[in-house]
Amino acid sequence: MARFRRKSCITLIALVLLFLIITVVLKALTREDAPFSSAAGVKFFPDRKNDNQILEENKNKPDQIKVNDPPKSDKDEELEATLRKFPPPNYYLHAFYYTWYGNPKFDGKYVHWDHPQLPHWDFKVAQGYPQGRHSPPDDIGSNFYPSLGAYSSRDPSIIEAHMKQLRTAAIGVIAVSWYPPNLKDDNGEPTDDIVPLLLEVAQKYHIKVAFHIEPYKGRDEVNMFSNVKYIIEKYGEHPAFFKYRTNTGKLLPLFYVYDSYLMNSEQWAKLLKHTESNSIRETPYDAIFIALLVEEKHKRDILTAGFDGVYTYFATNGFSYGSTQRNWDSIQAFCEDNNLIFIPSVGPGYIDTSIRPWNFQNTRNRINGKYYETSLSAALKARPDFISITSFNEWHEGTQIEMAIPKTSQTVYLDYLPNKPLIYLEITRKWAAIFGGERRKWQE
Repeated sequence: MARFRRKSCITLIALVLLFLIITVVLKALTREDAPFSSAAGVKFFPDRKNDNQILEENKNKPDQIKVNDPPKSDKDEELEATLRKFPPPNYYLHAFYYTWYGNPKFDGKYVHWDHPQLPHWDFKVAQGYPQGRHSPPDDIGSNFYPSLGAYSSRDPSIIEAHMKQLRTAAIGVIAVSWYPPNLKDDNGEPTDDIVPLLLEVAQKYHIKVAFHIEPYKGRDEVNMFSNVKYIIEKYGEHPAFFKYRTNTGKLLPLFYVYDSYLMNSEQWAKLLKHTESNSIRETPYDAIFIALLVEEKHKRDILTAGFDGVYTYFATNGFSYGSTQRNWDSIQAFCEDNNLIFIPSVGPGYIDTSIRPWNFQNTRNRINGKYYETSLSAALKARPDFISITSFNEWHEGTQIEMAIPKTSQTVYLDYLPNKPLIYLEITRKWAAIFGGERRKWQE
């Protein structure tokens, strides 16, 4: 009996030793899963591999690091350490981004921060409100004051700071406001030359860049083709250029088209319908074109025009048919019935009285983040393809989630108190994770 017990003990010890040896060997063979260990190790926001609409983030990525690669610099190590602190980017969460700001150091003058106070269209009403331009840096065309001050969109350090804020919020894609070369908005300067730097810095932070095509002067179906061609030829091969895998298997750029209704559906059809001789479809410049849905009647126009989807842009619930949150379920149903992408736009609030002093009726109080969370919840309930955020930094209309600070000057500013300057980035981060989890459920 004692001999039997001795044999049993020896057998047990041998099994324990074998288990320990196997564990050590497996641990040595298994690479730690570090999402941002290198640019080649970019992870997607969790989505199933067999989703036929998955983003092809591995397209154009660098080869895996080889044994004989040069050692990483201190700068590379520092960047990777920074990236590991952020949540993974959600490439189904887009933020509208503006590059029209300037200051004397980088632009020779203030641009957009000195926005004029726009008069009411009724002359009698206009007489009751102030007019004139703002005078930066203490008096800017915004009801809030940015933590980065009256910055220039050309400043590389500002773009770096923005990318860090975007990654803090888990935003995967910025939709940059875009005018063709040498064209500009009414109060700004041409900005296309900022795009190369924007792409380079975005790539460092694993953020993608889409284009939000503005209603530039003379926009029609002919120059739209030319401008889309220009964007794709100049920027389309950059690894930070956003592309999306459609349900037909094509990997295509995605363009938001602001105020698309300004062109009639027959003009758009010449560009977007497969049947038209001068169509962009089935050419190297084919893309996903997202129309702005403002009025309910625009739904049929969008179908006739040949668009691939709709977005709602405005952060003011109730301002338009498209921006009214109670309509989002029916808009999503319409999109499903017609094979369109639906992208509701959410925002933290709205106030533009610094540039439209008479426009109080469209103000939407932030309520310390509750307005934003209600909007995000409504968007998620509609089970959209993407969610867009209006905006990262449209300071004139008070829709920004960018960090703002209290500011004491002759101009009275709002702020995010009693919350921290990054409150809206944190709310976005929370809902990015919720959205990712819900998307996985929808795919099951």
